[in-house]
Amino acid sequence: MLFRQFVDSDLGCASYLIGSEQAGEAIVVDPAYAIEQYVEEAGRHALRIVRAVETHNHADHVAGHGRLVVEHGARVSIHLLAEPEYEFDPIVDGDVLHVGEVTVRVLHTPGHRPEHCALLVDERLLLTGDSLFVGDAARPDLAVGAAEGAEGLFHSLRRLEKLPEDVLVYPGHVAGSLCGASMSSDPSSTIGHERRSNAALQITAVDDFVADALSKNAPRPPNMDVIVALNRGPFVRARPPLSPVGELRGATVLDVRDAEESAAGHLPGALNVPLSGSSFSTKAAFVLDDGRVVVHASSAAQAQDAARALHAVGLLQLEGFVVDPPGSEARLEPVDLDELESLVAQDAVMVLDVREADERDEGYIVGSRHIPYRLLPAVSDGLSDRTVVTICSTGSRAGIAASVLAAHGVDARPVLDGGVEDWQQRGGRTIEFRRCGS
Repeated sequence: MLFRQFVDSDLGCASYLIGSEQAGEAIVVDPAYAIEQYVEEAGRHALRIVRAVETHNHADHVAGHGRLVVEHGARVSIHLLAEPEYEFDPIVDGDVLHVGEVTVRVLHTPGHRPEHCALLVDERLLLTGDSLFVGDAARPDLAVGAAEGAEGLFHSLRRLEKLPEDVLVYPGHVAGSLCGASMSSDPSSTIGHERRSNAALQITAVDDFVADALSKNAPRPPNMDVIVALNRGPFVRARPPLSPVGELRGATVLDVRDAEESAAGHLPGALNVPLSGSSFSTKAAFVLDDGRVVVHASSAAQAQDAARALHAVGLLQLEGFVVDPPGSEARLEPVDLDELESLVAQDAVMVLDVREADERDEGYIVGSRHIPYRLLPAVSDGLSDRTVVTICSTGSRAGIAASVLAAHGVDARPVLDGGVEDWQQRGGRTIEFRRCGS
């Protein structure tokens, strides 16, 4: 058996190639939109990809099953409850798929979504999709009510943990995904290890599990409804390479260059989300609207890389790209912590904390306001008539936030080198916030 795991480190998504060299065939489980990686790996072993198996309708990334069908003649298998609009081979609990001599047993594990299934390969490798993660469990609030989903997930996890302890666990997500809060970056585990260490498996009463799930408030994936519709609907085909454009014609400019480079000179109104940063595609999807987008990159190659990442989160209608365009004269002036200390002492700026609520609860700068960066496109108009200094934990989100504010006419300056924790370590005053029941 050929078994390969593929991890998209930007989205925190994992997918799998399972093949039989004896039969010359392979299947892909939860294929990403960028199917080239599977085709190349299968080709190295003289395998033909005959099937894509989806554990569920994904909400955080565009799936690649359509491209595998259109470009390679594969079939798609997914649970009946997924109700796809494309031609598919339905699977239900207990079904066994065959890849040559390799068996893939279907375990219906609702919770994350009603149609969700885990897949047990040769009774020893468990592909858990969005159910059991390494160190965590999936969120239950994206397809049904959180309480209903949590109850279903509780029973699904109980079923999975009864498997032999040496069964290997390969999840559909690793750290970096919005589909779980505390998952590990480890790519795999075992049932035995998760029984002993996974906090979600330590909760033995369904009511306690539901209460725990309801106490969490993670951001929903951006473009979620669009992505689910794309994955459920007619096959999404490949997009052509991004082309250079001469005129912007009112399009939103997404500057994917590094924050320092963008701050030194960018097109007026551009939003800066560096391709080199973590979770690029998710962050970009949070701040972009449904309109036309032109990518401002340092090179044509960088623009193509950005386009592939944006396509993965459903941003398919990109106008093109520009490199070193005329008129890149707008500036952002970063703030270091020494200057910030002086500005705060003079009450000369408004400090805006753009982290998530759970991060801010651990400690925030006295007098600062709080708006997560991902919400700024909707609330930034009229935010302040003073200079706004944006800050996060490392500088990444602060740069994005400052670009969003500047695009809305706010005088914004980001802290790019450091964050609230660094402010605290150098003696700056912070306050912790404890919520009721925590």
